[in-house]
Amino acid sequence: MCGIAGLILSPDAPPPDAGVLSKLIGSLHHRGPDGSGHAVVGRVALAHNRLAIIDLVTGDQPLFAGAATLVANGEIYNYRELRAAMPGIKFVTNSDCEPPLYLWLKDGPDYARHMRGMYAVAIHERTAGTVTLTRDAFGIKPLYTAQVAGGMAFASEPRALLDSGLVARKVHIPARNELLQLQFTTGAHTIFEGIERVLPGETLTCADGRIVERRRVAALPEGEPQGGPEPIDEDTALKRLDRALEESVDLHQRSDVPYGMFLSGGIDSATLLAMMARLNKDPVLAFTAGFDVPGTADERSQATTVAKAVGAHHESIEVTEKMMWEHLPQIVACMDDPAADYAIIPTWFLARRARQDVKVVLSGEGGDEIFGGYDRYRSAMRPWWLGRKTPWSYGSFDKVNVLREQPTGWRDGMAAAEARIAEKAYSRLVAAQALDVEDWLPHDLLLKLDRCLMAHAVEGRTPFLDKGIAEAAFRLPDGLKVRDGMGKWILRKWLEKNLPVARPFAPKQGFTVPVGEWIKGRGAELGKLVAMQPGIQEIAHPERVEALFANIYRWRHGFACWKLLFYALWHRRHILGLEPAGDVFATLSASGDWR
Repeated sequence: MCGIAGLILSPDAPPPDAGVLSKLIGSLHHRGPDGSGHAVVGRVALAHNRLAIIDLVTGDQPLFAGAATLVANGEIYNYRELRAAMPGIKFVTNSDCEPPLYLWLKDGPDYARHMRGMYAVAIHERTAGTVTLTRDAFGIKPLYTAQVAGGMAFASEPRALLDSGLVARKVHIPARNELLQLQFTTGAHTIFEGIERVLPGETLTCADGRIVERRRVAALPEGEPQGGPEPIDEDTALKRLDRALEESVDLHQRSDVPYGMFLSGGIDSATLLAMMARLNKDPVLAFTAGFDVPGTADERSQATTVAKAVGAHHESIEVTEKMMWEHLPQIVACMDDPAADYAIIPTWFLARRARQDVKVVLSGEGGDEIFGGYDRYRSAMRPWWLGRKTPWSYGSFDKVNVLREQPTGWRDGMAAAEARIAEKAYSRLVAAQALDVEDWLPHDLLLKLDRCLMAHAVEGRTPFLDKGIAEAAFRLPDGLKVRDGMGKWILRKWLEKNLPVARPFAPKQGFTVPVGEWIKGRGAELGKLVAMQPGIQEIAHPERVEALFANIYRWRHGFACWKLLFYALWHRRHILGLEPAGDVFATLSASGDWR
């Protein structure tokens, strides 16, 4: 896990500026505190910050082979197999990122089809003068581009493009509307004018300061006909799933540094724990978070029971209201590409605790999307006369009258994705899953995991988001995913056999953060501070914001307050460019340059 950045300038532009390159590297230091390197050839510059996970001695980047230079962020889990398949190559490092360099020399822009892992890769071919940018198919690792003076730039995080002065700090209004209504943004456009995402699975060929070709590989297997369900019985599906889980978890455990896992009370992380316990001689190190609010769903007790059953070493932390107020400005500051998901709070604290013992954690993101776990999937499966609902059809501020203008076009990105998915022969369940894999997964869940863990230099790995798991599970018949009103049915059956103490057929408890209760307790004080922020005054009536914070009666009111608080802190840091000035109240009270 690392941070990468670079400049790809036109032939008539000045050479890459050393000061700008230094700022790019400095802005991404948190992603790779173990070392940095760069290469400048003509009008192309590549920069790398390293978090050393595999090949601690010779794995520094950039890597070179012939006329090609590579920098990468992520892990190529099948690097040993790739090396074995290239017996004629004399590798000079033990890095997992050296085989992709030789794959590119052999296959060109199609090289990534052979790779299993999470990655954002940049390869400069000096003779042809091209730079190839590639992102993994699920979008686990981030990568952004921007057209800048003299050409284009790329980076692992938008903050690097902003902090370097290459891109101005300006809000892209359509993306802001999505953030307010959905809590994340869709597609290639980010919330920053002029900064775009490399989409999951994309490979861009760049030359002379611009993108000249785009290719994209799908994350999900389609098969024939056009992604329809495959004919398979339950026993065969369970055996195949077991093999796929064992292979994926084994690959995701490849590391030259200590690793652990995040354990909740749910079946996804319990599945990972069961498989890790099978594959490891030593006890698995598991981390769980809980909260100090009575009545809030707390997963620590169940997690302890499950961990004890497999002999895991279990560490739990309690996230308190005091901790949230103290650190929320820092947490929001790490979400430069914003996702207003309140799960950023426990994720950030878990990563901080895990970093005391490990540099790598396995996590259960993707289980719901691959196996069909969300309630909205079951709703989408119903006939219209039984209350079928379109996923993501309601916005957070639809019934909360505080905004100056009701957001428009906020569902356009979702609608475009739905139209693309409708061209395939998917069932309503699979179409809803595919929709989430398109945007919700990479632009909320995975973004949250990447930023919160990278803030503490911890690498997050997601074994469910693996080619082998997707091929084993995504095209299963609907009845092996949802049955008797329960999602992830085949995964529950596997867990029932392998770790029954996890109670796989117990009703889904859900994961909530008591942020609404915390805000409600200090609503009157907080509302005044939020209402005075420039970012909030642009979009909302200040007096209505104050009234909303002072009178939280329903869940949607508390959630709207959370989004306004998040946006106030986010706008202050990433648009106004002001660093956190202490806790939430001190930060929102600080004058900065905007008064």
